[in-house]
Amino acid sequence: MLHRDYLLEVIEQFVNGISQSLVRVFVHRDLDAGQDVEAAVAELVQLDPNTAMSLAPESLVTMMMLSGTGDAVAGYAAFALNRLGEAYERMGEVELGQMRKAQAQAIADSFNASLDEIPEELRGLNDQLQ
Repeated sequence: MLHRDYLLEVIEQFVNGISQSLVRVFVHRDLDAGQDVEAAVAELVQLDPNTAMSLAPESLVTMMMLSGTGDAVAGYAAFALNRLGEAYERMGEVELGQMRKAQAQAIADSFNASLDEIPEELRGLNDQLQ
């Protein structure tokens, strides 16, 4: 029960944190806000931001598996990285965008999540980013 409550709190903080940052990325084309999203994803998967975002997609998945929380947070991390990748591509940061989308896809594939299935807590944000 404590583990579940802890995860729910972590997910709530993550959703709140990335919401403002993704809006800044999509609406204001603010690359610095993209780094805030990356840091939130890294924190969610319990890794150092610089390390997490430099990992190849398969290595990021491996680190998530080792942390033991991958199953619980995969859909959230995959959503954030996928949407961030889309924003980077729109801003001309194609290589970085493709890397984030590849990381998102690897997470989704490895943890039986779907990039088409938006976590309930992120649906309003997703609609706002359209």
